[in-house]
Amino acid sequence: MTAISPTPTSWDRPHRAAERMARAWSLAIAGTSYVSMNGLEVQDFLTSLSTRVIQALTAETFDPTDVREVGSTLVAAHFTEPTTLERTLAVLAEQFGNAPVKRVAQIQGALASGYALALRDRVLDEQEEIRTAALWARARAEEGRRVSEARFQAIFAGAAIGMSVSTVDGQVIEVNQALCDMLGYSAEELRSMSFEDFVLPEDPPTAGAMFEEVLSGGRDQFRIEKPYVHKDGHRVWTDLVASIIRDEDGRPRWMVAMFEDITERYLLQVRLRHQALHDPLTQLPNRTLFFERLGSLLDGARDAEGQGGEAQGGEAQGSEGQNGEGQNGEGQSGEGQNGEGQSGEGQGGEARVGVCYLDVDGFKVINDTLGHDVGDQLLQTVARRLARSISGERQLVARMGGDEFVVLVERCGGIDEVVAVAEKALDTVRAPVHVGGHEISISASIGVVEQPLRGTSAAELMKAADTTLYWAKADGRNRLALFDAARHTREVKRYELSASMPAALERREFFVEYQPLVRLGDGVTIGVEALVRWRHPRFGVLGPDAFIGMAEETGLIVPLGRWVLHEACRQAAEWRRAVGDRAPIMSVNLAVRQMRDRTIVRDVRAILEQTGLPPEGLQLELTESAVMSTGDDPIEALNALAALGPRIAIDDFGTGYSNFAYLRNLPVHSLKLAGSFVAGLRPPEGPDPVDQEIVAAVIGLAHTLKLSVTAEGVETAEQASRLLELGCDTAQGWYYASSGPPSAIKLRTA
Repeated sequence: MTAISPTPTSWDRPHRAAERMARAWSLAIAGTSYVSMNGLEVQDFLTSLSTRVIQALTAETFDPTDVREVGSTLVAAHFTEPTTLERTLAVLAEQFGNAPVKRVAQIQGALASGYALALRDRVLDEQEEIRTAALWARARAEEGRRVSEARFQAIFAGAAIGMSVSTVDGQVIEVNQALCDMLGYSAEELRSMSFEDFVLPEDPPTAGAMFEEVLSGGRDQFRIEKPYVHKDGHRVWTDLVASIIRDEDGRPRWMVAMFEDITERYLLQVRLRHQALHDPLTQLPNRTLFFERLGSLLDGARDAEGQGGEAQGGEAQGSEGQNGEGQNGEGQSGEGQNGEGQSGEGQGGEARVGVCYLDVDGFKVINDTLGHDVGDQLLQTVARRLARSISGERQLVARMGGDEFVVLVERCGGIDEVVAVAEKALDTVRAPVHVGGHEISISASIGVVEQPLRGTSAAELMKAADTTLYWAKADGRNRLALFDAARHTREVKRYELSASMPAALERREFFVEYQPLVRLGDGVTIGVEALVRWRHPRFGVLGPDAFIGMAEETGLIVPLGRWVLHEACRQAAEWRRAVGDRAPIMSVNLAVRQMRDRTIVRDVRAILEQTGLPPEGLQLELTESAVMSTGDDPIEALNALAALGPRIAIDDFGTGYSNFAYLRNLPVHSLKLAGSFVAGLRPPEGPDPVDQEIVAAVIGLAHTLKLSVTAEGVETAEQASRLLELGCDTAQGWYYASSGPPSAIKLRTA
């Protein structure tokens, strides 16, 4: 690098010298300080300073003032790092290598002095700014603290909700006026209390644990609904929010609690729950509360069962009951506390439950004749009586709807206890009721169920109770009936059969078997009786006794009977085509519902035409009740059927009207004696003389009316022989053959 010489020839172009020096200077101090100028801007800045330094170098008399300003200008431009000054002095020494050493030293010293003084002033200014800022920040913080404290005090004192500040050991140290007004105590009285003074039996079970967890620092906040006692003694329900305040080390120091008075809302919720769980007419618990309590018992039994399993491993726990609530007008509903860790133990130490399902007998008649107002008053009276007479913490009386009531007997000791409750209920209801100016004598029917809680469900229990109530009504009312599992199973099976019969008919699960009708004189099969069977996929082959009654009740007997008639006529026609007139007469039963069906005559005619069976090859068997009921329709149908040509037989004669005078005017061809009369002819000690006389009289009268007689249920040769002696025409029964498929019938070929 070319050094700058102070000779006149060296400075004939001072501006270019300053530019050369500025370039060297900018390269030397590049990166030593952080400034807001780019490279070109730094070079322009240093060019002006270089000009001033060169002027000081070439001046006749050295004035350090201007050079000192160069140093202070560098500091003002934020070239403040020591390395910047060091390299600047090196650049001066290098650039002014040909200049007098003294003048160069003077320039370096003046620049360094100005740089140092400016840097000192800068540091002092910054320190002053920092001190001023610190004082200002401290003043603002103090002001903020005062404002914050004033604001907190204003909020704390003027808050509409109650507030308190307590120590972590439970001592109250500050309360606001709202809390004093809420609880009726003065601030001094509240400050003298601790947490223990506010603990109540009604507190939620988790309240104590939450307080302990907050005070121990395990959690910072919790919220809970908790009651407090007002100074005058009444309960104040609050929505409590408690928060912990920690010190600088994170240790819990205080607890701030906020209390909102929710007493009105809580009481409204209680009233709404009572309305939701109680019958508005009788004020008894309704079906919702009943099933809630029953479900609680069942859940408790399941929990106890699970805990019992754990107990075998060394851990056993008690079960907790459920609190009931509510009153029933004039009497208690029996919704006391279930207790905790208790369960009813009947025989064998097993938790059991009882249900008494009660229905007022003849209530619909009372409603229809005396009016719904009288009916409502009657139900209210019955409800009050039941609530008064059947009360206790283990008994719940509820209205299920309409005139049905139910008593839940919790933790019962056995069936005798439940029966005693049911009998008390019956006696209570039987007392005459005076309502609306009427004295009404009423009664009730009750279904009683008592079962272990384990292994049952609410639906199964109530289904059993409902079924048992139906039994009580069917048995004559004004009584109780006990649940019979075997009977219930039979009725469930009966219902299943009834429900599946339509589909079974479509799936062709029914089939027909045939039992011979034998002429007693020579033992020749002259006819067969068609007997329907049901090949059930679950219960196997069922005889008509298992389903014909249900078919008549449901009306399915009409399509089923039509199918049986068609199938029997088809088979009879097939036999007739095979052996001609020697084919047996086909005897088919017609039920009462079929005779009352308006299409019966049309159906029989159509079936005969479709199968090709001559009318004389068919015999229709009817019971006495099918043709001897009131009205002319069955008689007209019977006459119309007879007009088609089939024979008409009266089945099970002797079990119904047994009216020969009535039969005289009917188009009947034959009587079939009921098997009960025939059974009297086969005792081991000899025929029953009464039955024998009855059979003889019936046969004689039938023959007088020109009717043939068929005896059913012949099982022995003695019976057959006796019937022949009495003049009976034909017989059927196991003595000859049981029912079987068409192939089992022996057809006459000659």
